[in-house]
Amino acid sequence: MDSFIRGIWVVSYRELLRFIQERSRLFSSFAMPLVFLVVFGAGFSRMIGTLEPGIEYVQFIYPGIIAMTVLMNSLMSGLSIVWDREFGFLKEIMVSPLDRRGILLGKATGSAVVAILQGTIMLVLAPLIGVPVSLVTILALIPILFIVSISIASLGLLVASRMHSQQGFQVIIQLLIMPLIFLAGVFYPVDEVPRIMGIIAKVNPLTYGVDAIRQVFLGFGDTSIIGVTVLGHTMRIIDNLLVVGAFGLLLMSLAVWSFNRSE
Repeated sequence: MDSFIRGIWVVSYRELLRFIQERSRLFSSFAMPLVFLVVFGAGFSRMIGTLEPGIEYVQFIYPGIIAMTVLMNSLMSGLSIVWDREFGFLKEIMVSPLDRRGILLGKATGSAVVAILQGTIMLVLAPLIGVPVSLVTILALIPILFIVSISIASLGLLVASRMHSQQGFQVIIQLLIMPLIFLAGVFYPVDEVPRIMGIIAKVNPLTYGVDAIRQVFLGFGDTSIIGVTVLGHTMRIIDNLLVVGAFGLLLMSLAVWSFNRSE
């Protein structure tokens, strides 16, 4: 247990130091979400207008943009595994007394802390584009962002466990990013799409993360565009987090198994 906890602490601390030293990552991780915000938020807002009384289109997509920011950083958490493998540093970690589960969870934890910092910055910027946000909202979102980030980071680590080049990893991640984003209800209510798209969206873990964040922003039960319906049940925040957590636990278990097999 001691090596497990130490592994989480040492590796997550190293990930935070790397992020601080590579300031370009801070700005690059915001690039795509901000582009989508401008294109869909500013571009479509006038055309779509008010989705329902009191809810503008930009208010609807902003929680999804925050989830997208978390997704971008979390999926790339696996890149450090590939980088360490390429340059031989991974072997040094593997021969240390650190628990392998702790190493992977430390990678995910470091990524989650970075994602929270980035998500908080997006929340601070929200009032500048007309999206109201309070301190209570920010505090409520921090644990949600952490759970979503850990789960998505587990997917990145699972992919990285079998990759031996940074280029190969980035290609696979780029193939995953767009389907995860566009089938997560970032830009439209999931329950309003064609049936086949709805089925695919509801096996996407990011869908439930987006919905949980959106419910904190807009309030559950105040509008029909809030809440993903699964088997006739409309998901609440706690339901969404349980689903995201279950996905994360499964993906992390697979990542640890795959990592042990490959190393």
